[in-house]
Amino acid sequence: MYMKEAMGKVGVLFGGRSAEREVSIMSGTGVLNALRSRGIDAHPFDPAERSLAELAAEKFDRVFIALHGRYGEDGSLQGALEQLGIPYTGSGVMASSIAMDKIFSKKIWLYHGLTTPAYAVLDAKTDLQKVTEQLGLPLIVKPPHEGSTIGITKVKAAAEIDTAYALAAKFDEEVLAEEFIQGRELTVAVLGRGADAYALPLIEIVAPDGNYDYQNKYFTDDTKYLCPAPIDADLTKEIQAMCVEAYRAVGCEGWARIDVLVRARDNKPFLIEINTSPGMTGHSLVPMAARAAGMSYEDVCVEILKTARLKIVSDSQ
Repeated sequence: MYMKEAMGKVGVLFGGRSAEREVSIMSGTGVLNALRSRGIDAHPFDPAERSLAELAAEKFDRVFIALHGRYGEDGSLQGALEQLGIPYTGSGVMASSIAMDKIFSKKIWLYHGLTTPAYAVLDAKTDLQKVTEQLGLPLIVKPPHEGSTIGITKVKAAAEIDTAYALAAKFDEEVLAEEFIQGRELTVAVLGRGADAYALPLIEIVAPDGNYDYQNKYFTDDTKYLCPAPIDADLTKEIQAMCVEAYRAVGCEGWARIDVLVRARDNKPFLIEINTSPGMTGHSLVPMAARAAGMSYEDVCVEILKTARLKIVSDSQ
């Protein structure tokens, strides 16, 4: 058992100001209860309701980041924690910022020779009809800095792209249009750092009518999760290796979850996005993959907490 003396005073950061606040509260509550069940002196902290000055005053020895989306997963909070000298879980400032930007992470992956769907960046001056011709139909339109399928549209006809762009543009100035990959939907949890990073068992997501939206992610039991995914052993190893490489390429550490699509016609895997502070709710997928690897929810929370550290090395450290 990990007693509170081993970890010191721990803050669990959840809630926040992003569009994913509701999910973050569920994640953070689960993490808080898990850590306390292991004798860890864990305390809740909501950055939307309390200031950074209050965070500093709490004198946490380390914090577990259970925030999702902007202001918690995008590097901004990580920078504040570095300034305050509070060790934290997950990726550092740069990796968090890159991973939060779906456009930038795609550029990194392409540079490293990793496969991701063809894409276009849209703004107010873009010829949207030309994009439908370039990428083909259907295609996916989404805000590049949001998660949990917020603001995303599957465009099936050229006439629909204006509405899809308008929806995504409510969240971001630049919008991502992406080639639609018809096939199986997988997610892969990766733990560790650098050469020691490793992938957990694959999960296949089978959503009602193929619609893995916000409601089906968090609030219904209609979506089926197959773990380990019923996939050929060689393809499983290929996908796990690709995800670990994608994780390292972005500079992630601690933990992350990578979404992958496997094209039906040729079983080719495509990287979709990487989440550096994945959900930890009752419907979440990292705990599910961990269970398949023999780790309980409490185990994985403690393991992640153990990796908390400051990432920026200074002369005073």
